[in-house]
Amino acid sequence: MAPTAPLRAQEGARRASKTVTAAISITALISVGLTLTATPAAAASASNTLVVNANSTLRTVTHVATGSLYGLANATQPSVSVASAIKPNTFVQKPQGGTQQPDGDILTVAPTASAAGAKLVDRFVDYYPGWPYQFNSSNWLSVVDNQIATLKASSYYNTVSAYAPFNEPDNTWNTANGTFNNEWVTTYREIRAKDSTKPIQGPSFSDNISGNSNAPSMQAFLQNAVSTNTVPDILAWHELEASSKIAGDVSTVQGIEDSLGISRRPIAIEEYAAPAEVGLPGPLVGYIAKFERLGINNAELAFWNQSGALGDLLTGKGGSPNAAYWMYTWYAAMSGNMVVTTPPAQTGIDGFAAVPSGNAQVSIVVGNCSGSCAVTVNGLNSLSLGSTVSVKIEQVVSAGRTVAVSGASTVSTTTYTPSNGTISVPITMSPNNAYRITITPGSGGGATPTPTPTPAASGSSLAGTYKITNHNSGLALDTNGSGTAQGTLVVQATASSSATQTWTLVDAGSGQYKIKNAASGLLLGVSGMSTSDGASALIWSDNGTADHLWTFTSDGAGHYKLKNVNSGKVLGVTNMSTSSGAQVVQWSDNGTADHLWILTKSS
Repeated sequence: MAPTAPLRAQEGARRASKTVTAAISITALISVGLTLTATPAAAASASNTLVVNANSTLRTVTHVATGSLYGLANATQPSVSVASAIKPNTFVQKPQGGTQQPDGDILTVAPTASAAGAKLVDRFVDYYPGWPYQFNSSNWLSVVDNQIATLKASSYYNTVSAYAPFNEPDNTWNTANGTFNNEWVTTYREIRAKDSTKPIQGPSFSDNISGNSNAPSMQAFLQNAVSTNTVPDILAWHELEASSKIAGDVSTVQGIEDSLGISRRPIAIEEYAAPAEVGLPGPLVGYIAKFERLGINNAELAFWNQSGALGDLLTGKGGSPNAAYWMYTWYAAMSGNMVVTTPPAQTGIDGFAAVPSGNAQVSIVVGNCSGSCAVTVNGLNSLSLGSTVSVKIEQVVSAGRTVAVSGASTVSTTTYTPSNGTISVPITMSPNNAYRITITPGSGGGATPTPTPTPAASGSSLAGTYKITNHNSGLALDTNGSGTAQGTLVVQATASSSATQTWTLVDAGSGQYKIKNAASGLLLGVSGMSTSDGASALIWSDNGTADHLWTFTSDGAGHYKLKNVNSGKVLGVTNMSTSSGAQVVQWSDNGTADHLWILTKSS
């Protein structure tokens, strides 16, 4: 990482081995809510087909690849809600008081990281400015000591998961300071003298693990570390050229470990993706897929352009989501177990997939393919899906790193009858876009939704009394603490017999409804008549304001989107939470499952 993002970008441009354009290409028919019966389609070639084994568990979902270097700039950029929506795993940040960047101090951003459920790695050498670093061996150990003392005195000490003393010594090490191997040994021992338990990671080489004149190879580094008893707890390096080289690098490093008798260490890829790839969902799919497949412990998007942008998932510091951000919300929505995916090669189409607890769904994210592509899914007959399955395809269309995108769109919803537990799903793709396939029980059996949805007949009024249940969480629309006072916030809660979970739809004409709470007689509305994403839902007296009017749009499968007439935004749950008590909010319609609700008629 260079002293400024432009300098780092120049370095990356010099060494990057592939270029990905940001052209916008909208492929396939976009027909939201369209339901089809599968018919034979022109088969994609084997070289453009990803294979998913839905009954073969890879590992528990941990969102290992959702993190970034300097992804957090300060206490407010980005906001907790924007960061939380992608369920970040780890952020690499500079020491408190460091000078490598103008912001990103580890304890300044720690409240946001902690609130988002993320860990932090403290990169000690970023105390110094410059690229190469203006490293000073005479005060270095004092820097290390002071930083450890500062962290240990902080309430966020446990949020810090590791110390990374160095960064890309193969690009930055000045041999006037002695050999890197000797400095590593001295530093490792100093850290252990001051903190005997916190994991140490390194050597944090760039892509070149074979070494050069500035720093040794990984082989020489680990040989020296074994002989001096300073082997890192976590092996770390960077992947900044192409996802196609990751598997080879992991194999090389683990081969060195085995040859030296080192027990396999967790691997951290502290920076990933080339300058031309960041912000583009299609190319980034391949990185996530390989990190999951190879068992990487944690991986962070590189800092090429701007701090506080979640590794260029936002248009700028604290900016709006770009297309890649929405792909990472798909990743964040995965739960249960990651399952095995097999691409035809290290380049081209790739993807990752998960099966949540209950085995009644398969979620697949795929990308980096052009034209006629396909995903073959095996093992469906071992899940709780029934004799037919519903296959929903969504896409997020890339408009480039610096262009805001409102969310994903639905391409199609199709019914398939698996053959021996297998289906093949054709998709026409654009390489910069990403696609999500969601497989759920079809009409032929499988898991039964609870509660049973009560869709209205086409063109009929929905007026009546209902329990309203969130499709994503299975929890009921309720008031906070079962409150009935004006201004009480609206939440989702475990289903009960409370009257606060009963709502009457009052026909207001022109396809609009008022939603009246049975316990209080107050109407569902939006705090302050806000038109902003994230504004809270609440109950209020009927004063004639437009935020008390809602429209209901069916997806054809018994679920509804509730759109506020005043804001044009849909009702959802903060951070797609599945927890009882989570705040109900309005948000731009980005196709997430928390924007779907089930209406169950009250007797």
